Amino acid sequence: MDGLMMDTPLSLIHLFDRATRLFPDKEVVTATPTGLQRVSYGEWGERTRRLGGVLDDLGISEDGRVATFAWNTARHLELYFAPPCTGRVAHTLNLRLFPEQLTYIVNHAEDEVIFLDHSVAGLIWPLMETFESVRHVVLMDDGAPAPDPDAIAPEVHDYEDLLAAASPVNWTPVSENRAGSMMYTSGTTGNPKGVVYSHRSMVLHTFGAMMADTLGVCERDVILPVVPMFHANAWGLAHAGVATGATLVMPGADLSPGALAGLIEDESVTVAAGVPTIWMGVLPELPDRDTSALRSVVCGGSAVSRSLSEGFREATGLPILQAWGMTETSPLAATCGIKSALDHLDDDDKADLRTAVGLIAPGVDFRIAEPETGEELPWDGQTSGELQVRGPWVAGSYYDDERSPESFTDDGWLKTGDVATADAEGYIRLVDRTKDLIKSGGEWISSVELENEIMAHPDVTEAAVIGVPSAKWGERAMACVVTAEGAELSADDVLAWLDGRIVKWWTPDRVEFIDEVPKTSVGKFSKKTLRERFADVTVD
Repeated sequence: MDGLMMDTPLSLIHLFDRATRLFPDKEVVTATPTGLQRVSYGEWGERTRRLGGVLDDLGISEDGRVATFAWNTARHLELYFAPPCTGRVAHTLNLRLFPEQLTYIVNHAEDEVIFLDHSVAGLIWPLMETFESVRHVVLMDDGAPAPDPDAIAPEVHDYEDLLAAASPVNWTPVSENRAGSMMYTSGTTGNPKGVVYSHRSMVLHTFGAMMADTLGVCERDVILPVVPMFHANAWGLAHAGVATGATLVMPGADLSPGALAGLIEDESVTVAAGVPTIWMGVLPELPDRDTSALRSVVCGGSAVSRSLSEGFREATGLPILQAWGMTETSPLAATCGIKSALDHLDDDDKADLRTAVGLIAPGVDFRIAEPETGEELPWDGQTSGELQVRGPWVAGSYYDDERSPESFTDDGWLKTGDVATADAEGYIRLVDRTKDLIKSGGEWISSVELENEIMAHPDVTEAAVIGVPSAKWGERAMACVVTAEGAELSADDVLAWLDGRIVKWWTPDRVEFIDEVPKTSVGKFSKKTLRERFADVTVD
């Protein structure tokens, strides 16, 4: 028999209405060059409804794609809701993509309008003539000079002028399966792939972020999403903040360690989220600040080293909470909390456990599978295979992309490209990306594990490991190391540090000292760039 419950669609309209009706006095705080700007949810709601009227006035089609090119601000949050609540699709453009990738994405998505901050207009202004579908550009004044409106073909408008002239609109109910937003992968190889989120998937993902065993977002929280709104939905914190009525602190364009540490202290932030490179910079700024309000420092994007996590525990009393996900998983898919059954572990064992991806989020399924056959592999903490996931907020295909079959199994799982193990408790540990594993003499070397051991050295701030050709072994490991300011470190010092920490045949054949590990558009280590830089290196 069928259930007898109401068939009420899951849509972002519900999240918006809840915030503006129940928590009209709660605030969205934005850091600007001239100071903090505060807007209540009630005021923000009125502005967002006016933005819906702006989209009507500009003649954006019923399911038109509305692109954003902006930092984390209250205005960007308005753009997270107005397009989907009017049946349109919000499309965030990654500020850090290459020009040719931006051209591909805008044209592939068929964006009709782009909303952009003054401070980043210079990155996209020269590309305007390459955009085939863009009819309007709306500038948002964030304190930087405005670009020349006569230099491009699309019609140029001022955000606040449009808002002042528009009438607020009432939302029209939408199907829960209607597209609400879209985002493209970071595209390390080939063109980026489009992921299209439905209202249903975004609402369920929001509920996932609110669960106590994931991020536990609640009304009492003060949330600092350092993770950008232009990538991976700000890890769901923007939607979850609105849904719960939490205070949101938007850092704007200034992501310097001092500025972020100041916001954490001055705004009594309870939840902060960013990638490891962000927290590496912030950590030295924290010892003399009041961080007592913090309850969770969330980190994702790449593996969290033990030294970084324990550094935060020493400075704040809180270890880093590692989270894992992808654009394709909305992105929250796993977090590394400590099971009650493991409370008996000592601090050292808990520190090791926190370097794992952790436990899969409720609502998401995973398996460790043999990539070619799909055979599920045992949870023994040793047998590695491809991490595959499925769930209601996991993509089922890419937008208008013939490459989709390469990333999805015939039985409905997303092939993440991550090599992982799972232990008997269900903790997932990433071994490497499939493309970053080093095959030496027929055996695999995990670049991630090597990096974590090197970065545990007190005089190392960053380390990336790549494979280089070897006449004898096929491929060997090379470590690219960044030393702490003022520290002196030799290759022999690095190798001596690794002695006894890794199996001997994992020992890098070469150590190169570099000024900085290059980063991808989303702040991950760009090993592709390093491989290109050291393409001529070979070892015996």
